[in-house]
Amino acid sequence: MPEQREQPRNATGIAMKYWPESERPREKLLQRGPDALSDAELLAILLNSGSGKQTALDVARTLLTKYEGLREIARRHANELREIGGIGNARAAHLMAAFEIGRRYASSPDTPSAPISTPEDVAQLYIPKLRDLRHERFMVLLLDNAGHIIRERIVSEGIVNASLVHPREVYHAAVTELATSVILLHNHPSGVREASREDHMITRQLVEAGRMMDIPVHDHIIICGNSYVSFAENGWLEGG
Repeated sequence: MPEQREQPRNATGIAMKYWPESERPREKLLQRGPDALSDAELLAILLNSGSGKQTALDVARTLLTKYEGLREIARRHANELREIGGIGNARAAHLMAAFEIGRRYASSPDTPSAPISTPEDVAQLYIPKLRDLRHERFMVLLLDNAGHIIRERIVSEGIVNASLVHPREVYHAAVTELATSVILLHNHPSGVREASREDHMITRQLVEAGRMMDIPVHDHIIICGNSYVSFAENGWLEGG
């Protein structure tokens, strides 16, 4: 008689394949919609299958317990996700891809060609992209005459300071793309909603360079978690 392979089981000892169809995460989603599923059930669908005696739902619950919610899972690198039993390269990649799709969707403007007219416009686009980063990223948004973003450029990754954020890097991109103005943008991984002395120094340096190049800086926006600081709103652009 052929040996039967043991199926992954849930806490009640019943293999997932034997659950009532309406309670299996995938079938539940198709029948009742994604809103009917818990965070663990949605993660279980991404994981697709369990490992050993653990179901995909067991692995998902372990993830949520270890990292205390979806936001913290979304910030993890593949090597950290692989520390969870039942998660290898493929499942780590599925999770990271799903969270990145979510970020890109959240940062997509309702109207693709809508101009940038307020700091809130920038925050709406870039909070989903930058709030979960665990390092600082300094970017420049290149704008045309109508205020549309022509292109975004990453100027510096890691530590944002005046020696790394050089006017040459910012304005070379602006001249190449024929931008008429720029918006400076970076994040505070700590979430601290405050512009540092270094932030003011960088801004002053780039504002002065922009005057010389006739490519003005419209704003410097710092993404701080789900909030932001705007130099323009605070009247800091003149003084940097």
